[in-house]
Amino acid sequence: MGAIYEFVSGPLALISFAVFFIGCIYKVIWYVKGLDWRLDRVAYSTQRSLGIKGAIRSLYHWLLPLNQTTANHPIFMGATYLFHLCLIVAPIFLVAHVVLIEESWNISWVTIPDPIPDYMAMVVIAAGVFFLLRRLTNPDVKIITDGSDYLVLAIALAPFITGILAYNQIFDNQLMTILHILAGEIMLVAIPFTKLSHFVLFFCSRIQLGMDYGIKRGGVHGRGIAW
Repeated sequence: MGAIYEFVSGPLALISFAVFFIGCIYKVIWYVKGLDWRLDRVAYSTQRSLGIKGAIRSLYHWLLPLNQTTANHPIFMGATYLFHLCLIVAPIFLVAHVVLIEESWNISWVTIPDPIPDYMAMVVIAAGVFFLLRRLTNPDVKIITDGSDYLVLAIALAPFITGILAYNQIFDNQLMTILHILAGEIMLVAIPFTKLSHFVLFFCSRIQLGMDYGIKRGGVHGRGIAW
C-alpha cells in the first residue's frame, strides 16, 4: 500500500498536473484562435481599450451573484455560486494539500484552518446532490441531460467525498487517502477533455462577450469602423 501511495502522490500527480495545465493552455489557445473579427463583427484589435473595459465589466458581473439571473433563480444560483466557490477554494488552501505540495516541489502559500475546508467540502457535496436531483426531476433540464453529465458530476464530487472520509478517518485511512488522491487526479485530467473545461472556457467566453458588448454594442458601431 505504501508503494501505491508513493506512486499516486508522486509520478502520477506530476502527470496529472501536466495534463491539466497543458490541456487548459491548449483550450485557451484553441478558443482565441477561433476568434475572427470579420465573422464576429467585433473590432478586437483596433478598439482594444473599449474591449478590455467590456471584458472586465463582464467578468465582474458574472463572478459576483448580483444580477437579474440570481434574482429570478435565487436557489439555483446560490447553490451554483457556493458550489464553485467551495470547489475551488477548499482544495487550493487546504493545509494538507499545501504541505504535500511543499514537500514535493518546495512551493507553499497561505492556508485555511482545517475545519473550514471540511465544511466547504460538505457544501460541495450538498450542492452536487441538489444538481443531481434537479437533473432527475426538472423536465427542462432532464431532456438535455445524458450520461456524460452524471459522469462529470461524479468526477467533481468524488475528491470531496473521499476527502471527507480520509480526513475523518472513516474506513481504512490509507486506502481512503489513496482513493482521494486518485479522485483528484482524475478530475484534473478530465477538466480539459470534458464539460469541466468550463473551468477555463467560462473566462474566455465572458471576456469575448464583454468585448463584444463593450465595442460593438457599447456605442462604437457606426463610428467609421468597418464591420
